Amino acid sequence: MKIALVGYGKMGKAIEKTALARGHRVVSIIDVDNRDDFRSTAFGSADVAIEFAVPAAAFDNYLKCFAAGVPVVAGTTGWLERLGEVKAICENEGKTFFYASNYSIGVNIFFALNKYLAKLMNGFPAYEVRLSEAHHIHKLDAPSGTAITLAEDLTASLDRKKRWTSGAGDDASELVIKSVREGETPGIHEVAYESGVDYIQIKHSAKSREGFALGAVLAAEFTAGKKGFLGMDDLLHLGN
Repeated sequence: MKIALVGYGKMGKAIEKTALARGHRVVSIIDVDNRDDFRSTAFGSADVAIEFAVPAAAFDNYLKCFAAGVPVVAGTTGWLERLGEVKAICENEGKTFFYASNYSIGVNIFFALNKYLAKLMNGFPAYEVRLSEAHHIHKLDAPSGTAITLAEDLTASLDRKKRWTSGAGDDASELVIKSVREGETPGIHEVAYESGVDYIQIKHSAKSREGFALGAVLAAEFTAGKKGFLGMDDLLHLGN
């Protein structure tokens, strides 16, 4: 399979290493200094583009990929206010877009576990729920896209939580997401339920970027040749 990389930071380089190890070819690499290459023959020849860039550039990157006729596997977070526009383009113009807030296989199992536990805990309002996440200092968005996915799944299942908020909340119906940015932490997400007598916790800790890179390449393998708006539920069949 021929892969184009959009964004060539630490994640882009990890994805390149994983893609090559799985027998794929990287035919184009686009970063901040060569954005004209979206119009190149090499980019247009790719079976799929894997994009891990910065939030401010994400939506424009997708439009350029669509214009070149190249399906997109998108890993950038912090731009989701325009996700509906991307879905509409896929539906109305026949484009292909795979989005996940996190490409780690373990995190997506964690998502499924979070949904299941929230449904159980909805019947036990004595337990207060808390959500926290920690990442390296280079991560630009907070809360993380992964934390937002966890929060939206929690508020969908827990009657006592109507919405999520970041930082601090005064309303008991708000689910507060606590975000920390320090060091080189690859990513830690924790959901906890606490009552007056005990504490229930589920937690995912990433060891390195390799797990995210593998998930992105698996998504690219799945996406090539398909149409429409796709996600990790389509790839992993976790029953979400």
